[in-house]
Amino acid sequence: MLDPKGRVVMVSGANRGIGLAIARSLHDKGYTLSLGARDQAALERATAGFDAGRVLRCAYDAAKPPTNEAWVAATVDRFGRIDAVVNNAGIAPLVKIEDADESKLDQLWAINVKAPLRMIRLALPHLRRSGSGRVVNVASLSGKRVKNENVGYAMSKFALVAMTHALRLIGWSDGVRATALCPGFVATDLTAGVTRVARHDMIDPADLAELAAAVIALPNNSVVAELLVNCQLEEML
Repeated sequence: MLDPKGRVVMVSGANRGIGLAIARSLHDKGYTLSLGARDQAALERATAGFDAGRVLRCAYDAAKPPTNEAWVAATVDRFGRIDAVVNNAGIAPLVKIEDADESKLDQLWAINVKAPLRMIRLALPHLRRSGSGRVVNVASLSGKRVKNENVGYAMSKFALVAMTHALRLIGWSDGVRATALCPGFVATDLTAGVTRVARHDMIDPADLAELAAAVIALPNNSVVAELLVNCQLEEML
């Protein structure tokens, strides 16, 4: 396993849900963190107990490209390196095939696909220099199979899984490794309106965070390309 000491990890959407759980897990393990979120006040409150010497909090809005660039630049300016990126920020509005209004689809594509692609592109030179760069793309089981009418969300997560494999291909010789983390229902704000699965039967964000931390720590010769995590019986699994 890689030694977390001195390794710098960027985590998007770190003020709540899966992103905050991952940030907490990595902080407790000794990583240095650069955390991005739209709501900086919420981020400050949620991570108030973190070691000030090992954390940077930045404004990041996945829908606004300049914030990607500013966040990466601030991270390198503060810590001098980037060893891992966790692309967690995402949305899940309902977009059906029959929907003529494509505004929500455009928003999905901007936040769930183009923003993580942009983060990877900006961080890639630093990940290559690390020699053991890691990217965890928080996708979904909806990026592996289709079980409902929300085609827009599924399309975005299928694309994110494809992006993960593309990164593995181009980054392999430089030690860059990528994992698509594909959970089912996770007990976060994003699933607050879900009723067909009881809250207590959903995946705990803290458990998912441990899996993300594990793939970040794996050495270059032990890599998990896709990590499918289910909270209920899946025919594909």
